[in-house]
Amino acid sequence: MPSFLSGLELSRRFYTEAVRPLLDEALPGIPHSAARLGSGSEVLGYDTPRSADHEWGPRLQLFLRPEDAEAHGPRLTALLSRRLPKTFLGHPTHFARTGDDPGTDIRVMTGTDGPVHHRVDITDSATWFTDQLGFDPAQGVTTADWLATPTQRLAEVTAGAVFHDGLDRLARARTALRWYPHDIWLYVLACQWKRISQEEAFVGRCGEVGDELGSAIVAARLIRDLMRLSLLMNRRYPPYSKWLGTAFTATPQGAALTPTLTAALAAPDWHTREHHLEHAYETIAAHHNDLALTTPVDPTTRPYHSRPFQVLHAERFTAALRARIKNPDLHSLPDTGAIDQWVDSTDALSDVRNRKRPGPEPI
Repeated sequence: MPSFLSGLELSRRFYTEAVRPLLDEALPGIPHSAARLGSGSEVLGYDTPRSADHEWGPRLQLFLRPEDAEAHGPRLTALLSRRLPKTFLGHPTHFARTGDDPGTDIRVMTGTDGPVHHRVDITDSATWFTDQLGFDPAQGVTTADWLATPTQRLAEVTAGAVFHDGLDRLARARTALRWYPHDIWLYVLACQWKRISQEEAFVGRCGEVGDELGSAIVAARLIRDLMRLSLLMNRRYPPYSKWLGTAFTATPQGAALTPTLTAALAAPDWHTREHHLEHAYETIAAHHNDLALTTPVDPTTRPYHSRPFQVLHAERFTAALRARIKNPDLHSLPDTGAIDQWVDSTDALSDVRNRKRPGPEPI
């Protein structure tokens, strides 16, 4: 294999040097957009040489107008299959299926002597966004759309790279999805603080009865919630578990808190574990006050009622954020938040059909 080139740069050059000349020849004068969005470590900028073992390589999305995608999409797909180079910058452009499961279409770059099964996905923007998110942002984004979409999906469609936007649709859609509207952001933050409030005392309670393993598991859950909270406070969509730590450590708070959170995970007893968590709670609470989203909330930890456990009482931050929400639709919702704040099933989160229900008014 050639020396490593980031997937986004590889796709950009593949579009510019190999795909676009064929497109201009086959469909002269027909506008298009081209990008590398959606799933894949390279979209988030986290790819390494290891990423090349599946679904990585010279690939991109090619967007046409709906009528052009319908009229020319199959012919263009076949043309690219015949005329694309079999390798590009040393990487095969043919993607072969891995495994024998017909229901799983995971592919890897493989050499071929015949036509290439390329990964230039030809579609229209409305279809592509609806397949990814369950809605087309060009038609507006409702409160239900925001809350039913996992942050990983929002990260995937707002990261990556747009190589050409001749349709003038991708930039608009990505701008509309760049971050939550203010009230929804407050609501999601409030619900994330609520999650922390519900378990922060259990680190000590488990340890008190001799269950250090249980205490460590609770601490790990709390640390995950703190990491996601910190990313949300930094206006970054938290990615799924594989990249959560990578994204978190790239934030100022994450870089500062990683040693503390690592020490909490490695702690041999609940007292030590709780001590490290106290520092993390107070650091993130101070960041909340720095954002000036609410009136200041005392960021110091305190005893859990009459019990000898030191906690933040994070529900205080939930209440402060709730008090600043103006949207009446959000006031009527429970403290469950966006879908991946209360659903932890990969199957539920990754399949848009499992996240959408019929009906004109989901809220």
